[in-house]
Amino acid sequence: MCNQISSVVYRFSLSLLLALALVSSPLKAQQPVYLPADIPLDVAQIYQELKPAPEYTETTKNIIRQMIRNHYSDIVLNDSFSGDLLDSFIKNLDSTRIYFTAADIAEFEQYRNQLDNLLEDGDLTPGYLIYNRFQHRMIERLVYSIRQVEDEGTGFDFTLDEALEIDRSKEPWAASYAELKDLWRKRVKSNVLSLKLTDKEIPEVRDLLSKRFRSQLSQVLKTNGLDVYQRYMDAMTMSFDPHTQYYAPRAAENFNMSMRLSLEGIGAVLTTEDEYTKVVSIVTGGPADLAGQLKPSDRIVSVAQGEDGAFVDVVGWRVDDVVQLIRGAKGSVVRLNIIPSAAENSLSTQTISITRDTVKLEDQSAKKEIVEINRDGRNYKLGVIELPTFYSDFEALQNRDENYRSSTRDVHRLLDELKAEGVDGIVMDLRRNGGGSLSEANSLVGLFIRRGPTVQVRNADGSNIVQGDPDPEIVYEGPLAVLVNRLSASASEIFAGAIQDYQRGLILGGQTFGKGTVQELIPMREGQMKITRAKFYRISGESTQHKGVTPDIFFPDLMDIMDDIGESALPAALPWDTIAANYYRPYTDLRALIPSLRELHDARTQHDPDFDYIRAQIKRAEANKDRNELTLNEEKLKREREENDRWRLELENTRRLAKGLEPLKDIAALDETDAESEESLAGLDTDAQLNPEESVSDAAEETDPLLVESGNILLDLIRLQGATAVSVAAKQ
Repeated sequence: MCNQISSVVYRFSLSLLLALALVSSPLKAQQPVYLPADIPLDVAQIYQELKPAPEYTETTKNIIRQMIRNHYSDIVLNDSFSGDLLDSFIKNLDSTRIYFTAADIAEFEQYRNQLDNLLEDGDLTPGYLIYNRFQHRMIERLVYSIRQVEDEGTGFDFTLDEALEIDRSKEPWAASYAELKDLWRKRVKSNVLSLKLTDKEIPEVRDLLSKRFRSQLSQVLKTNGLDVYQRYMDAMTMSFDPHTQYYAPRAAENFNMSMRLSLEGIGAVLTTEDEYTKVVSIVTGGPADLAGQLKPSDRIVSVAQGEDGAFVDVVGWRVDDVVQLIRGAKGSVVRLNIIPSAAENSLSTQTISITRDTVKLEDQSAKKEIVEINRDGRNYKLGVIELPTFYSDFEALQNRDENYRSSTRDVHRLLDELKAEGVDGIVMDLRRNGGGSLSEANSLVGLFIRRGPTVQVRNADGSNIVQGDPDPEIVYEGPLAVLVNRLSASASEIFAGAIQDYQRGLILGGQTFGKGTVQELIPMREGQMKITRAKFYRISGESTQHKGVTPDIFFPDLMDIMDDIGESALPAALPWDTIAANYYRPYTDLRALIPSLRELHDARTQHDPDFDYIRAQIKRAEANKDRNELTLNEEKLKREREENDRWRLELENTRRLAKGLEPLKDIAALDETDAESEESLAGLDTDAQLNPEESVSDAAEETDPLLVESGNILLDLIRLQGATAVSVAAKQ
């Protein structure tokens, strides 16, 4: 079994995984009793108690056996664990404390010392009792909210001087149901006021919120017993460490797909909107893209198998259940009855046929670009390789497929291409890379060093396994930097740590996540377990657990002031420690040059418009960090929003003018620019792409300032090391 590293920050688009999934578990879709507009506002009528399936008893016992047998730590189910689980599950369900009352919490206390014994027997009664109370309150809150906005007799007085608490996690539980309803009232009022300040009339606001709340209620009513079981098991496993998790069959296949970056399906990203399954985007090169009939914003009404199978109406279904109908083996046919996005009549439908095939998830694969930097009258070319995750198609590798997919193989190819284009340096961009395959992190380091250890892995019994690169070949031996941030985790930290320890390249950016544990996937009769089996250490002997990798040169980043990001913010995270260093020889003495590089960086960015912009955002965020109230007074909120908009526009225009760009006229132009930038980052079609006759915004044309500065630092390094860009490896 290959060790695999994962992180809570590593998240594929769930809709993408679901929309393309080939899952072995049987379909258990249920058509909803009500569509949103038809839901009766009677809690007793629409609430249904959720119960565990009989097979969950044995599955629970198996999960516990796997944890006791295979977890890195000594797993003991006792009263202390029972209390931790109770607290964790309650917090997981109601972190904002707007559903449970103090009386509910007092009632749940009877299980504080019992959950361990009950779970060992496979008894899930407390978990379902607590969740059902939560489910009932969610339904009550949404029904209350719908009535508030649909009843025209309900008034909203925005002249009162009252406020909504933003974070109630440390507040006492509501003393009564009446107090809960008052919290709900304030949230509805806040929703109404927020929309009112966008120049919408109250009748329109009521209509919009009615649809929103009814849609939310419709989704809540689709919760099933497996959803509850998954959340209860998550709370149990994560009471021991935050990365051990049970995956039910459907979730297990989604995780496996994220590792191999390929799957079988039609290649469409789906979501739910107004009870229709809606196409968000089409995967380039996939079956749907090649067929050319399915388009973004099309809505799927029904699904049929093969050329003559009967259609199944899927309006109102959960998106994952719709996916179960759409998915299928390569070469098979699925027919979709859709409402085209361009249809003049919203009830006009058409039927299309798509032959399923293997789909490559290119959005998560390694990509390259060249950033040009003009310095002292000369143009330099910086090669950037963005690696969103460490991936490998283990199944294809085990089947000895010569063309198996992996991050190392892809990066090798991109390095060869960049060398052929004559780049002056390389930046490995691992920002937001949450990890992946341990073996891939090891082999990727090998592309940049001759041979040697890359990571140490210590098992539960104290044995230490050293992984390394046995191949003397270096694919790239020129100037190298690794760009990281707070969301760079696990395998990213192995790679960055090894490059730093060998002094093979510079680490730039922010402190990394701090995940220093190794997980292994263990198949089960139903689904699979991802269990923490070991801890990894740098070849220097240091653990990255909690502390992460410290950059040689820091870049300002808003995430660095957030207390809830990083391993240290996760409950039950394993502690930091060290082991003996493994022998290695640095490639050069880069550390001696770092003080000079920092001075040059500081001088260059001291008045840089982009860095000033980031620093100003950080300063304002720090000033507002402890603010925990949102006013419900219209005039006060309006003034606050206007002041914030003035600040945002002034800050952006200061940056733009300093860079010789046209200033924006108003806040609407800024919001439009921000939206275009977010769409571009998400890989979605921007307005400019959909309408070629429109010009692309300045924001879309600007190069990432952190990449530009990374290139400048590499040029500083080249100059400090000598007049020519001689390989640091060759210098050794």
